[in-house]
This record gives sequence, C-alpha cells and structure tokens, in this order.
Amino acid sequence: MIDFNALLKISYGMYVVSSGNKDKKNGFICNSVMQVTAEPAQFAVCCNKNNFTAGIIEKTGSFSISALQKDTSPEILSKFGFKSGRDIDKFKGLDLKYGDTGVPILLSDTVAVIECKLKQTIDAGTHFIFIGELISSEIINDSAEMLTYDYYRNFKKGFTPKNATTFVDKSKLTQVIASEVFQKYKCTVCGYIYDEAKGDEPEIKAGTTFKDLPDDWVCPVCGAPKSDFIKLQ
Repeated sequence: MIDFNALLKISYGMYVVSSGNKDKKNGFICNSVMQVTAEPAQFAVCCNKNNFTAGIIEKTGSFSISALQKDTSPEILSKFGFKSGRDIDKFKGLDLKYGDTGVPILLSDTVAVIECKLKQTIDAGTHFIFIGELISSEIINDSAEMLTYDYYRNFKKGFTPKNATTFVDKSKLTQVIASEVFQKYKCTVCGYIYDEAKGDEPEIKAGTTFKDLPDDWVCPVCGAPKSDFIKLQ
C-alpha cells in the first residue's frame, strides 16, 4: 500500500538553482537540494530532464543554489517555478551577481548562496541528480528565515509544478468533499486554488466569495490577477 499523502510529510527547503553565463542563463525552483559529503563539501540537486536549466548545467559544468527566504515574492515563485526560460528572461528586474565560474546567482529574497562545480551527473529516470563541489558560499540575509516546502504548501497554499521531484497527482491524494455553498477558483498560471470557504488568512477571511475579493487582489503564490482564475466545477 502507498499512501501518497505521507510523501507530503517529508521535509524540504525551497531553492533557486541557476546555471549559464551573462549571455545565456536560467534557473528553476528546486526543493531537492542536499549536502552529500563534507570533505570536500559536495551538494546534490535534482532537475527534471525537461527543464531548460538541465541542458545548461550539463554544458557549463557549474551551478548555483540560492536558498529562498520565507517571504519570497510571488514574482520569483512564478518566474522560476511555473514559467520556462525558453520564453522569458527569469532574472530580468531581479538582483543577481555572477560567480567565480561565471554562473548567475540570484540574490533577491535570498538567505544564502552556494556555487558549485559539476563533478557527477546521475540519471534518475525522469530527473538528473547533479552533484557539484563547493566553490564559494555567502550569507545574504542572516536575519531571514528559510522558506520550506511545508510552509509553501500549507500557508502560501502553493502547488508543485509537474516537473518537480515531489509532484504528486492530486487524484491520488485523499479527496475532500467540496462545500455546496462556497466555490473554488483555480489560478491558471500556477495551480493555486482559492477556496471561498477557507479564504486566504490572514488577509482574506474565510467565507469571502471570489467576486468580493478586491479588484487588485492577485494570486498569493505567483502574483497572477483575478482574470487568470477559473471557477472549478
């Protein structure tokens, strides 16, 4: 027996993994980052083979890790989690620098950054596991708390992109009977669901209908406007 709800109890951090150079760069939200050895210090990151960043890491042989802070902006979560670098420049308008290997390193909404030289690539089926040796590291905001996947899912009410290592088909999770009075609306950009029965505490109280939300209200996960939401049947 496999209870897919149990998988949501595994603890993860939330990071932006980046690679490339000043001419061609990209990054993606990753919640599968870990230190695997101490001497030398090496880090492993998981990346879906379909991700644009995967090919860039293989080509450049280096990558960076930016540990996101708890109040990371919806813009960063949307750009790096739900949009493709094939279509947009994800770093446009954000604070970044280039490391010793030339890779871009996201500084916006970041607690700490790590730069690694690629040492090994493991084929894990749908994903690559990139193992890199630590080249440099730096604290960016020592007073900020880390953003965890648990907080993102339960408090920001965010969803996991299909390419993520922790993606679970919602049809496999325990179903909750929808209210006959309140409706649910889904963000077509990131998948966030606004449930009228629950609201979006602490800003929006439970029982607030979607039509009564302020006109300038945006998706708390990706920043999409109300017009990008659809009513669920």
